[in-house]
Amino acid sequence: MTTEATTLRSDPLLQEPPPPQRPFQIRQALIYLLLILCGAIVIVPFLWMISTSLKTPDQLFTGRVDFIPNPAVPRNYIDVWERLSSVAPGMSFARIIGNTLFITILAMFGEIFSASLVAYGFSRFEWRGRNLLFGLMLATVMIPGIVTRVPSFLIWRELGLLNTYDPLTWPSLFAWGPLYVFLMRQFFLSIPRELEEAAIIDGANVAQIYWHIMLPLIRPVLLAIAVLSFQANWNNFQGPILYISTPQMFPLALAMRFFDQSLSRGEAPQWHYMMAMATMMTAPVLLLYFLAQKQFIEGLNIGAVKG
Repeated sequence: MTTEATTLRSDPLLQEPPPPQRPFQIRQALIYLLLILCGAIVIVPFLWMISTSLKTPDQLFTGRVDFIPNPAVPRNYIDVWERLSSVAPGMSFARIIGNTLFITILAMFGEIFSASLVAYGFSRFEWRGRNLLFGLMLATVMIPGIVTRVPSFLIWRELGLLNTYDPLTWPSLFAWGPLYVFLMRQFFLSIPRELEEAAIIDGANVAQIYWHIMLPLIRPVLLAIAVLSFQANWNNFQGPILYISTPQMFPLALAMRFFDQSLSRGEAPQWHYMMAMATMMTAPVLLLYFLAQKQFIEGLNIGAVKG
């Protein structure tokens, strides 16, 4: 019986034909077509923004779709800041970028530090009410941010801190990103407890374990959260427009809106200048994402599925 089965398997005429590949190829082609379509939906507006930023005013309202301006005017990226300085003295390129980086970097490091501390407490310690409190924290994700704007404004007004950067930076030290805490907690749960036990035997305390052992092990998710936090704070518009009233203190998002309103008074829309500012606002976020793309994807994947 074994000899007959071996003979059937070795005879090419008696073997079953391989499954047809055509349905698989069609499915793959449809998947690639869908990905190309989704990519085009994302990239075409970005290319149009760059194209418009290089056009002259006469090329803006021609009724034609021209992705390649003729002639291209790179000087728009310089002229936009000269126009902004003429509208509001003191609003130079260096000052606006400095304001934006100051707010973004402080808030980013505050969110990373506070979220990692809270996530470490939720994942590595047993205490009464831990799961209930963690669930309540996650439930705050469903509260629209606009609901808390008025109470927050009233609190900062009573503290006398309006028209300062404090409302845009200090709250980051109180883990105001529940999703960041969730991702870090999932990552912490994937770390074996034997590492902590070995460190305790060697004489390490809780702070040393957190700083020298845990944080290096969750580096991928830290980088992922850094990218998300940088993007959110860099593009933040609602916070600065609510708390900051001095033009010289404006970050880039608010300065762009101020510039648009200033140019709209008695003039045609200066879309080439607006797109130049929008391109400069988008470039740092894209650059950061491409530099940390591998760690960003790894951190989101592992932090979302482990634990």
